[in-house]
Order: sequence, then C-alpha cells, then structure tokens
Amino acid sequence: MGRVSLQELVTSVANRLMAIDAPSLIPETEEVLETLRGYFEVDHACLRYNDHGIRASIMIAEMPRRDVVPDPDPMAVVYFYDADEVFEQLEHSLTPVIARPHDETAARYQAAVREVARLAWGEEAVAAVIGASVLATPLVSGSRPTGFISLTTFGDRAFDAAEIAAMRAIAAMFAQLKGRIEAENHVRHHALHDDLTGLSNRRALIEYMEERLQPGQPGPVAALYIDLDRLKALNDFLGHTAGDQFIQALAKRLRDQTDPRDMIARLGGDEFVIVPSLSMSSARAEKEADRIRQLVSERVSLGVEKVSRTVSVGVAVGIPGESSVSDVLRQADQAVMAAKGAGGNGIAVFTEEMRAFYALRDDIELNLRHAVESDALLLHYQPEVDLRTGEILAVEALVRWQHPTRGLLLPGTFIEVAEATNLAGELGRWVIRAACKQFAEWKSHGLAGDLVMRINVSPVQLVSLDFVASVATVLMEFGLAGSSICLEITEHVVVQDMVRTRITLEGLRKIGVAVAIDDFGTGYSSLSHLKALTVSALKVDQGFVRRLGHDDNDGAIVKSIVGLADSFGLDLVAEGVETEIAARTLLELGCYRAQGFLLSRPVPPEAIAKLLSAGGKIALPFLDRRSERVQ
Repeated sequence: MGRVSLQELVTSVANRLMAIDAPSLIPETEEVLETLRGYFEVDHACLRYNDHGIRASIMIAEMPRRDVVPDPDPMAVVYFYDADEVFEQLEHSLTPVIARPHDETAARYQAAVREVARLAWGEEAVAAVIGASVLATPLVSGSRPTGFISLTTFGDRAFDAAEIAAMRAIAAMFAQLKGRIEAENHVRHHALHDDLTGLSNRRALIEYMEERLQPGQPGPVAALYIDLDRLKALNDFLGHTAGDQFIQALAKRLRDQTDPRDMIARLGGDEFVIVPSLSMSSARAEKEADRIRQLVSERVSLGVEKVSRTVSVGVAVGIPGESSVSDVLRQADQAVMAAKGAGGNGIAVFTEEMRAFYALRDDIELNLRHAVESDALLLHYQPEVDLRTGEILAVEALVRWQHPTRGLLLPGTFIEVAEATNLAGELGRWVIRAACKQFAEWKSHGLAGDLVMRINVSPVQLVSLDFVASVATVLMEFGLAGSSICLEITEHVVVQDMVRTRITLEGLRKIGVAVAIDDFGTGYSSLSHLKALTVSALKVDQGFVRRLGHDDNDGAIVKSIVGLADSFGLDLVAEGVETEIAARTLLELGCYRAQGFLLSRPVPPEAIAKLLSAGGKIALPFLDRRSERVQ
C-alpha cells in the first residue's frame, strides 16, 4: 500500500477486523499482518494468544509463513515458564515489550531468534542474522493480557512513540476481535452440543453426516443408533438426578473408549448416535456396535450404588452421493426398534426386509385416515358354527382395506398403525356402524333371525367416556336390539384399566349389548376378573386350538377353560379351528361353538347372505367320521 499516516493505517485495520468471523480469522489476520509488516518495514509479523491455564503462548497467524515448519514446531506453543526473556514478560505485561540486538537482558531471546531462522531458512540465514529487534504489543482484556502482536526485524530497529501508540490501538482492536469470536464460538458450541453431556447434539450430527455423505467422500458411512433399555426404571428408583449422572458417566465412557474423530451425539433422553470416522461395511459396523453394547452395559458407580442398563443398538450404513442423512438415521432408528422389539440388549442391522416393512407402515400411516373417511374399508364376516349341527350362530365382523396399490389388506397390517397414530377410535367407530348397517340390511330381508353380530373393540374405544352412548346411538339408528350385538374385547385390555372397563361393561349391559373376552387363556385374566366383569362369553385363543388332538398340554388347557365357562355360566367359542381332529376334540371336551378355516374363511357379506338364504347351515363332513364316543 502507499505510504499513509499511522491514523489511516489504524482506521484501515479497524475496518478489516470488523468483518472477520471465526471461519475467516486466520486468512484475514494474515492479510492484516502482511499490511503491518509492509508498513513498518519489518521481516516478520505474528499474532499469538495466551492460554493462562497451561501458562503458554499459542501461535495463531504469522507473515510471512515460514518455508520450513519443523515437527514439532517450537513456535506453535511456547510455555512461559520455559521461555526467553521477551516471552517471560509477555505472560503478565499490559504494556509493549521491546528488545533490540544489543540488549544484554535479552540474550536468550536473540538465541531463540537465530534458532528459528536456522530451522526455517537454513544456516546461511543464521550467518546473516546479527540480532533482532521486536515490538510485542499485548492484547488486553480487562486487566489481563490475552495475547500479543509482535513485529520483528533482523538487525537494529527502533520504534518511536507514535508507532508504539498505533500498535497499541491495533492490539486493542485484536483483543476486541478475540472476545467477539470467543463469544461466537461459545454460542455455536452451545447450539451444537448437548447441555447435560457436552456431546454433540442432533444439529451437529446432521451437519457432520451431510458432509460425510457428500459425493466423492469415502464410504460406506455407518450410523450406530443406541437406545438404553428401561432407563425410566432407574429414574423411578434413584431419581432423575441419578439418571442424569448415569447418562453423563456413559457419555464420558463413550468419549474415552472411541476414536476421538468419531461423531458421538446425544439426541435427548436415553438415545445416542455414533458415526465412526472410518468407513465401515454393515458387518464391521455390527461388530463395532457389539463392542459399544458391551461397553455401555458395564456398571456405573452412582454414590454407593452400582447400576447398569442393557442397551439396544440399530445399525445402518449410507453411501456418499446416494444416501441422505434422513434416510440413514431413519433406518438406524428402525433397526434399533427391531432390536428392542426382539427383547432388547441386542443389535439389529437394517435390512431390505425392514425397508419393505417400514415402507408399508409409512404408506399405511399416510393413507389410513383417508381410507376411513372415504369408505375404502370394507367388512368380511366369519361364521361361528355349532359343531354338532353346522348351524350358523353368529358372524364376526373383520375389517379389510382395499388399498389402491397394495390390494386387499388384512387388519394385521394396519390395526397396529391405527393404534399408534390415534386412529383406532375412529376406525373402531366405522367398523361398529358398518357392521350394524349390514346386520340391519340382512334383517330387513328376513335373513338374520337369532344370529348374533360379533364386533371387535379396541382399547381406545373401551376406555372412551362416550363409548356406550355411541353404541346406543348406532343401535337406534338401525333399529337393532342390543341383544343381537356382542362386542369382543381382548384379555390384556380387561386388566389395563379395570375401573373404567367395569363402568363401560355395566353400561353396555344396561342397553342389552353382550360382551365376550377374546383370545382367552393367554395369561392375563383371572377368576376374580371373570367374577367382577359383566361378560357373556369367552373365546378360546386359537393358539390353544390349532394343535388339539396333537398336543396334550393344549388339550388340558382347553378342558380347564371349558370347565371355567360352565362354572360361570358363560358361552364358549373356540377360534382357529383348522383341522378335523381339532373339531372332534372340541366336541369331546364339550365345546360346541367354533369358528375357523375348517368351517369357513371370512367372506364378503353377499356370501353370508347366500348361506343364510340356504338355511343358515354349513356342511360338516367330519361329523360322519367322528368317534362313536362323541354324543
């Protein structure tokens, strides 16, 4: 630059420093240092920061850059307690420090300058160095030196009062810049790190993975999704403070026992994600996941208590240029759900089968509400038959979904999603109304007679405060007697909220609607429940029926349930009758009502109407072949 006044120099530097932020600190500072070097006609200009915690001076930027930088670089970190006279003063000095070649008090400084010159420029440069002059101006924040700017020239160079004053003004601006950038870094660190553990947070994880998954980056990129099993139990037993201490201890263990270059993020609660810095195949990532699982499962000391939690890990890998961050994290999350679904304390790797399963689940979640609202659902009906005569005693309404691209979907594929997305109540109301409407239509044609319509009820419906009133409204709308309807509830629903269940069942009894316990025998109900609840029938779980005649244990269970139903005066229906030997065994045990594929699969309403028109019976060929002992 042309020769300008010192005031103009200071103003120019001030304008340059105002635009500097953390990413541009080094290159912009180098340009400012080069401007100072040229203006003051010195050989070297340098910016250093003080770290009083370790009592050292840290190199930030220098101009010109040295041709040769040794490893380790003696100028990178200079410890004040082991330094020359100039550095010793700069640990605490708030005023400029000046040294010149013939200062007897700076002999070690002159030797240090010659050594740096020898390392950077060779022996010939050392021979030409008769000594150095330096002006080192501290950066002062409050009453503490936080660094300094040094101007060094080989040979003797005096700095006048005006030059020193200008450098003090420039150093003050560099001190302000340092404070501003530290504040920015603090805010950025807070924005990218978890408060409790100091680990990276979701935002930092996403930024890191976006960089790793850029086209041309090495891959595959693995993500290990870690979910602690049953952390709530620990919080309940020891309190949330202990739970936080446990999380902090695990975070430290992960930092200490993984590659420092690995990304470790806490997503909140008890969920973590590790993205190894090295490329990993699924197989290798699974091995690393098992190492992490064992590491996390080790005991942690919390005061006098030593506690541990098992952990589930989901593994997914992404290909740079092909996979998105959201895809990889979603797949790792789905894999960890699979691991937890398998009982926890295990590892699951995302597979194509999982991809297909969750694609179906996502499709269902997105379209189920529209299906309910647009009548894309339909009902099939499975007859319940008297095994002695073939007479159809009841039909069970079973929902189906005519999906626009996936065809006819059975309830097993979408009921769970309906419950998870708060659609179960809406879906259940649709089923009740549609079944009652169909039942009324059959009755209007004189087909239903004493037939009973069985309808499954979801847990959400059963505990709804207006459930009984909504059922009564539907019955009134279609002119049906309550006695022609039987609502089926599963065993586990019965024990979830006994108080609310009893109120609901008593309300249904008052409007004449019968209730049956579905899937009976799976281990939830007890005699006290049967005594306390207003139910009229039990349906034996199909798991006990399918192997009747082949498994003596199942036979004993069904026999005990038959006796239980007799004792309480309840109707008993066997589900899942698929073989003749099972049907004959049921007859021998005294269970006469049944449904299953041997008798009839669920069929459209037109097929039921046809059966009812033909006399309301199903042919049972096995009756002619049953044992003479069966009455």
